[in-house]
Amino acid sequence: MILFFDIDGTLWDYKNYIPDSTKLAIKKAQENGHHCFINTGRARAFVHNKELLSIGFDGIVSSCGCMIEYKGETLFNRVIPKEDAIRTLEAVKRHGFKAILEGPKYLYMDRSDFEGDMYGEKVMREMGENLLGITDNWGNWEMNKLSCDCTSPTRDQCFKEIGDLYNYILHTDTIVEMVPKGFSKGTGVLEVCKLLNEDPRNTMAFGDSINDKEMLETAGIAVAMGRSSDETKALADFVTSNLEDDGIWKAMNKYQLI
Repeated sequence: MILFFDIDGTLWDYKNYIPDSTKLAIKKAQENGHHCFINTGRARAFVHNKELLSIGFDGIVSSCGCMIEYKGETLFNRVIPKEDAIRTLEAVKRHGFKAILEGPKYLYMDRSDFEGDMYGEKVMREMGENLLGITDNWGNWEMNKLSCDCTSPTRDQCFKEIGDLYNYILHTDTIVEMVPKGFSKGTGVLEVCKLLNEDPRNTMAFGDSINDKEMLETAGIAVAMGRSSDETKALADFVTSNLEDDGIWKAMNKYQLI
């Protein structure tokens, strides 16, 4: 079986705490012949935490299915074409959005847009030299997707202008994740199954939020974490306990994977 794990709210909490039981469950599952993949909306550039990677995942699906790695080798990487990227940035800037561009090696943001913003400050702290400026690198971004603060009265107009390029995930009224059409965590599951010659019915996915929707719908078994939204729980075959209460361990034990 192939197991897919969201990161935020699933593998770790907002303080990047990963339960020992989660680490042990993944190790035991691998010892029992199962493959374990991260499946995250984060760009690969923002998946660099040493403790997280030391768990020893078989592969990583990042940027909502836009990039796939297996055994340390990049098997797939869909970068937004330069022409589409420039068109996108011209549109979001024209409508007053504040953007973070997300790629395989770098994130791009104009620091002045996010000074004093809690998430923006977190990105600045954690990315270090792998955070570049949007304006300073105009047109030379390597990005898979983007996220924006879309506090703007013309937000929906902007969405329409570039709606042929993206699907939109609204995390709040003002935060949007923009994923290229045709890609999702669900397409990531299917592509990994194709690469490993596995039936998608023989997969399990763990998630907690709305951007896990396609992954949970695609997997053979869908597990929602205990603190998931009601909408996410409705997609699940099993709702486990909170991550800090051994949620992943309990779910994997229930399905006799460990």
